[in-house]
Amino acid sequence: MVQQWVLWLGDRLTATSAIPPALVTRELALLIDVFATMVGPLRRETKAIWGRVAEAYGRHAAIRGLAAGEVVEEMQYLRELLIRFLAPAIAALRPRQGMALLLRLNRLVDRGVTMAVVGYTDELAASLLAASDGTPGRRTPDPAELTRALDALRAELTHTIAVPAPALS
Repeated sequence: MVQQWVLWLGDRLTATSAIPPALVTRELALLIDVFATMVGPLRRETKAIWGRVAEAYGRHAAIRGLAAGEVVEEMQYLRELLIRFLAPAIAALRPRQGMALLLRLNRLVDRGVTMAVVGYTDELAASLLAASDGTPGRRTPDPAELTRALDALRAELTHTIAVPAPALS
C-alpha cells in the first residue's frame, strides 16, 4: 500500500530536496500502521495516536511546501488505497458488517484529514506569526527533527500495541 501511495504522490514526494523521499515514505508507512490498529481491538487505545500522527503529517506537509489542498488530497489517497485493497475482504462480509466497516473506515480517514489540516494550519500560522515579529518565517526543513518526531510516534504506537508479558506467579 505504501508503494502505491508513493506512486500516486509522484513529484510531491520530492517537492523539496531538504526532506528525503525515504522520510516521507516512512511517514506514510506509519500512517498506514496506525490506521490498521484503528479497525482492530485496540482502536480505543490508538485513537489518540491516530490524531497525533495525522496532525504531524499535516505539519510536515507544510514544511515540505505543500498547499493545503494537496495535504487533503494526499490523505484522500489513503481512502482510495483502503477501498482498493480491502474491497474483496469487505465484499466477503455479510452486507451489514461490510457496510459498518466501510463507514468506520471512512470516518477514520475523515478524522485523519481533519487532523492533517489542523497540523498544516498550525504550522503555517506559527511560521506567519514568527515572520510578523521579525524572526524568519518559514522554517527550513530539518530531516533529523522530522525523523525524531516519527520515531517518537512509532515508539508510542509500539508501546501501546505491545502484548504485555504474562505475570509470573
